Amino acid sequence: MKKLVLIIGALCAGVASFAQDSLAMKYAATITPEELSEHLYILASDKFQGRETGEEGQKMAADFIANYYAGLGVQPVVEGSYFQEFPLRSERTVNASMKVGDETMAFSEDFYFFPGFDASQIDAQAIFLGYGIDSELYNDYEGVDVKGKVLFVLSGEPMNKEGISLVTNEERVSEWSGDWRVKRDAAQQKGARALVVVNDDYDKYLGRIKYWLENPGMRLDMEREEKEEVLPTFFIKPAALQTLFDEAKVGKLSKFKKKISAKGTPQTKAFKLPVFINIKREQKQFTSENILCYIPGSDPLLKDELVVITSHYDHVGMDGDKIFNGADDDGSGTVTVMEIAEAFKMAADEGNGPRRSVLLMNVSGEEKGLLGSEWYVTHPIFDLKKTVANLNVDMIGRKDADHEDGNYIYVIGSDKLSTELHDISENANSTYTNIALDYTYNDPNDPNRFYYRSDHYNFAKNNIPVIFYFSGVHEDYHQPTDTPDKIMYEKTAVIGQLIFYTAWDLANRDKKIVVDVVSDFE
Repeated sequence: MKKLVLIIGALCAGVASFAQDSLAMKYAATITPEELSEHLYILASDKFQGRETGEEGQKMAADFIANYYAGLGVQPVVEGSYFQEFPLRSERTVNASMKVGDETMAFSEDFYFFPGFDASQIDAQAIFLGYGIDSELYNDYEGVDVKGKVLFVLSGEPMNKEGISLVTNEERVSEWSGDWRVKRDAAQQKGARALVVVNDDYDKYLGRIKYWLENPGMRLDMEREEKEEVLPTFFIKPAALQTLFDEAKVGKLSKFKKKISAKGTPQTKAFKLPVFINIKREQKQFTSENILCYIPGSDPLLKDELVVITSHYDHVGMDGDKIFNGADDDGSGTVTVMEIAEAFKMAADEGNGPRRSVLLMNVSGEEKGLLGSEWYVTHPIFDLKKTVANLNVDMIGRKDADHEDGNYIYVIGSDKLSTELHDISENANSTYTNIALDYTYNDPNDPNRFYYRSDHYNFAKNNIPVIFYFSGVHEDYHQPTDTPDKIMYEKTAVIGQLIFYTAWDLANRDKKIVVDVVSDFE
């Protein structure tokens, strides 16, 4: 009998954990297709000129969003303003050349780089340093003096013939595969002069970033702050590296890869070739804005803790008379955050506000390198250590070629730092929305590396659990044809409600969720 009672009790407890919250449902219902459409037809209109970061259209969009929050009656939190301004520097490459030995490489055709470093002229010796990894189980730097040299390294990380990473000794890959900045930082710590990374998907990736190569790049202007300069980093195609191997008579690149895989040991090779890199740029300084909407918590013991919900409202502007309206990217996420703000504010006005505080933040500069969210986490308005989680909404209004209908959402990062956050997300969906949660892009081996490509990543780097909501790439991605008439508003509303339910749980549960997964960033 006692055993039966325990089983029944466990079942009842399980049912209770999935019970619907009538208050949550009441406020989630305010997130409607009609209001999303109304907001987006304004935000993604030609009036805002593609919302280019730092330009007039972006600032007009910022005013539109801030005025909406003011209309909700939310109080400003940044010295009487809804804006958190941050300094930017625009850089346009006038001329760029790279010569290694007798081989001259052409910018864009053979190599590219992102803004973020100062390097008008580099004159040094080249060295091939395998994968450029410095880890406990596999170390390309061991016994090698790289000070003052230009390091040429492979992308990714070495795997043995059984598909086991030589870095993790498991099938999962490490952060050395996911983010080239990890290799850059290691090279900088070792005293290298520059880093050159081989991009195995060079031509495909070049098509994605051609806009940024041909237009002024941006970075946070830390000269108005004090910040150490980062190592100059460049990317080349595999054929370009093989040409250098041929000139230096060091053999085939493919053999080096096979030898590393077979022996499980690094293979370093000095080219004994001089490297000369010359970059000429034009620069200008300006500012952009994050927009903050804050709902204070109702529980005196919990109100200092914070749930952060983000989207980016900037896009890529104009090309001549073509306007890149960015309805899905990320107008869909931005208007969803606006609607979630309304739901939480209504709850607060009716005396049912969240126990923890909720910060709804529309950031700028995402399209230029996650700049607005980077600024926030380095200049936080609220204590990052008391930030419970970040739910990031970026492109949720369309469907991709892998899905027949829109009844799905890619969920990325939910289990990267907190298994509890993942369970909360699953429970919110099974209890209320019942859409397909697709974890394809959550795979550590996903070649698209979406986990590293939106604003949640800056929170994750600070050990804050995250979820990235994303519907995938479609034919109108970063095209003038990404317009509000193509958005699936019913789908967007349901996903918005799922995000609200997840945030509602995070903000109202008795205990803050626990970080219980070892982070790549520690």
